[in-house]
Amino acid sequence: MKDITYKKCPECKDENLAWNKEKGEIVCRSCGLVLDDRLFDFGQEWREFDDDATEKRRRTGAPLTYTKEDQGLGTEIGSKQDLYKLKSKKDKSKFYRLRLWQRRVSTAIEANLRIALSEIKRISSVLTLPAYVEEEISKIYTHAVQRGLVRGHSTEAVVAGVVYAVLRMYDIPRTLNEVSEVTGIDKKKVAKNFKYVSRNLNIKTLPIDPLNYISRFASELRLKPKTHTKAIDIVQKATRKQLVSGRSPKGIAAGALYIASKIHNERKTQAEIAKVADVTEVTVRNSYKELTSGLDFLNEEIEEAKAA
Repeated sequence: MKDITYKKCPECKDENLAWNKEKGEIVCRSCGLVLDDRLFDFGQEWREFDDDATEKRRRTGAPLTYTKEDQGLGTEIGSKQDLYKLKSKKDKSKFYRLRLWQRRVSTAIEANLRIALSEIKRISSVLTLPAYVEEEISKIYTHAVQRGLVRGHSTEAVVAGVVYAVLRMYDIPRTLNEVSEVTGIDKKKVAKNFKYVSRNLNIKTLPIDPLNYISRFASELRLKPKTHTKAIDIVQKATRKQLVSGRSPKGIAAGALYIASKIHNERKTQAEIAKVADVTEVTVRNSYKELTSGLDFLNEEIEEAKAA
């Protein structure tokens, strides 16, 4: 830092000077003249020639993350990889003892987070969720623990509820049954914890849009692009006519795909579509009837496809 020798502004002769610590400037409050902007050197005093040198000399660590119980600020005593570097039995015993004591001195919240965050990482991996979604799940669960919402509840059940809540927030087309299957928690219990977490943490989620399921189901059924596009068009027109209100989003998506496949002569049975959409054949059949009765032009297109 340079010595501050200014007593008054050389431009307006006013002594009302301000020192901006963030920018390292001395500014006259009267006329706005910057007297000096070189009070701090914000650059590095060393040069970097490769990535290794950058990592070694960097003064800041990795960014904060909720995927770790200490948000990445804590220090861990060794890792499993370090164990293989130890040769003597005495050193290995000391290594295990130090790691054991580090776990023992952890708070109840840290211990809970350690278990829950590893489960969140596993679920995110199985469901192939992006990193930002895993971060959001970890963040919401951390807030739930800090507010005491997990007390008296199963950790795994609350994790499942948070996962489903975040999936709904980001419109990721994963069903309640899928979350239940991955987490090993009963579907009704997942739904119950989803409502519990949403209510207490003020998480607002909109009804699921059937369009979110169309692309995924069409891909799994290996339908042609024109069939996929037709199903999207059917759902959009049904939404404008308010035919999807109060209906199962998966059922509407399955019904639209079944109609689109008939229009473009792709042989897909109700059973095949029901299996992919995780609904019953009755649901597919009812959605088909509701959509064709509400959108008159669909019957004409289906008849034209049969005639062709």
